Amino acid sequence: MKKLKSLTAIAAVLAATSATAQEKVMVGEPSWPGAKVMSRIVAQVIKTRLGSEAGYAPGANAVIFSAMDGERGDIDVHPDVWLPNQASFTDEFVEGKGTVALSEGSYEGRSGFCVPTYMAEEHAMKSVYDLATPMAQDLFDSNGDGKGEIWVGASGWTSTNINRVKVRDYGIETFLEPTTEDEAVFYARLKDAIDRKEGVVFYCYEPHFVHAIYDVTFIEEPAHDPAAYVMLQPDQDADWLAKSSITTGDEVKTVTVAYSRSLEQRNPAAAAFLSRIDMQASDLSQLTRQTVIEGQEIDEAVAQWLDANGEIVDGWLGLR
Repeated sequence: MKKLKSLTAIAAVLAATSATAQEKVMVGEPSWPGAKVMSRIVAQVIKTRLGSEAGYAPGANAVIFSAMDGERGDIDVHPDVWLPNQASFTDEFVEGKGTVALSEGSYEGRSGFCVPTYMAEEHAMKSVYDLATPMAQDLFDSNGDGKGEIWVGASGWTSTNINRVKVRDYGIETFLEPTTEDEAVFYARLKDAIDRKEGVVFYCYEPHFVHAIYDVTFIEEPAHDPAAYVMLQPDQDADWLAKSSITTGDEVKTVTVAYSRSLEQRNPAAAAFLSRIDMQASDLSQLTRQTVIEGQEIDEAVAQWLDANGEIVDGWLGLR
């Protein structure tokens, strides 16, 4: 009888351990296309290769990092962390509290401002200083109010705050009004402007489908100089805008995946996978084009990519 009770207890412990190891993983879903694709890649691997449940939780960067820090499973993963843009969050939760971890793998990203190439070639809009002129004010005035516009990103993006500082410190704000509409809304407006060959200038980054479907040119900025790039985010200082100063271009970005360290206990297999996940920028650009421009259903596109790249996924899972 004692032996039977002992075996029953062991079985109960193993069952509890198994249940813990299979705890559902909630994947954060920021608004930009690359992040949405990455969220599906993460969730599909967890579901199809690890046999765990996974769900999605839309949210801005601050919300996702705060939830990962909370370790309750509300949100467990940020699928597309751009550094140093989001360094205020990684400084606090990765380096400081140690409640969030970053994947070993990453891909490179580039960011800045873009114009359609015809604006660069036909109107000499090639430099950030060309944007700080009365000519730019006229060329980029889409609503006829006497002042041009420059799209600096969507609300909630850390890059949007960076671009607000840049537009001010390059002197652009005197001539162009920074706008922050949703990315989907802006890109619909971009298509119309390009179709009519009108002036438009906007925050851009790669990998991104815009570089695959339109002929656009990055605006020239001074080479990145850390001494001329002082940026505070709202979570660091309430007076962040006044205390920030940027008169130089961005450095090349490192884009990685972040996850709550609590997964190491709640779903160890998922945590191990997330620590190894890697991605190629070219693959991500193609997937965003398929889903955003060609209209392919995002889960279908991701499933096809995963099926065609089994060796890569095996590497993420530590199988090769």
